[in-house]
Amino acid sequence: MKFHLPLLSALCIAGLIAFAAEPETPKALRVLMVTGGCCHDYENQKMILAEGLSSRANVEFTIVHEEGPDGKKDKTHRISIYEKDGWAAGYDVVLHNECFGGITDNAFVERIARPHHEGVPAVMLHCSAHSYRAAATDEWRKCVGQKSMSHEKNRDLLVKNIAPGHPVMKGFPMEWLDKADELYKNEVLYPDFVPLAKAYGEDTKQDHHLVWVNTYGKGRVFGTTMGHNNSTMEDPVFLDLVARGLLWSCGKLNDDGKPLPGYESRQK
Repeated sequence: MKFHLPLLSALCIAGLIAFAAEPETPKALRVLMVTGGCCHDYENQKMILAEGLSSRANVEFTIVHEEGPDGKKDKTHRISIYEKDGWAAGYDVVLHNECFGGITDNAFVERIARPHHEGVPAVMLHCSAHSYRAAATDEWRKCVGQKSMSHEKNRDLLVKNIAPGHPVMKGFPMEWLDKADELYKNEVLYPDFVPLAKAYGEDTKQDHHLVWVNTYGKGRVFGTTMGHNNSTMEDPVFLDLVARGLLWSCGKLNDDGKPLPGYESRQK
């Protein structure tokens, strides 16, 4: 069989161009979810979040769920992975949905915050903003973006979108009724805290920010204090918001609030 050399070369070049034109499909974002502690249904919430976010973004979860001894919801329990430096190595982002407000060990708390300061993105949900508040160090609070030491009673919250142009808030209603949730009181907002949504405090007679983004050292942080009850966690508006926040923290969210190509959910 004879080959026409110019034709063969052209076909080879065309094949190389076609091969080069096919972009490599991004790998799923590796998400470490840390959960457990006082006052919430973390057994169900971890599945609500893992399933809900996986249906909205190209993510895969590793879940660390710990309670106190004998499964008791202990505010002073120390999550075991936090006992070592570099605990977040190998993950693209850490989702914190934990409630350990009674821990006072400053070195332990600062070790939790350190990977985020060094650049590991974080998602802070609900009681994560109250975790480690008994410790004197401010490093966790700076990582979250705010200091909050108390919340108002469980009631309906009218959430107002105050940054509709921000990618994280694209698609979020200008007003949304978050039924039966807790409004965390903002006591200190750190310099890189960027508020995205607020609700009115009946106790304090002032607004409190309950959705935000923050920069902590090299790390990007998305946070919301909503999510006390499973009914909020399950709401598509909440899950959409957290998915956008997670993607934003990793630099994988377009300005229009949609995932960058390859970071859409792969679930059918």
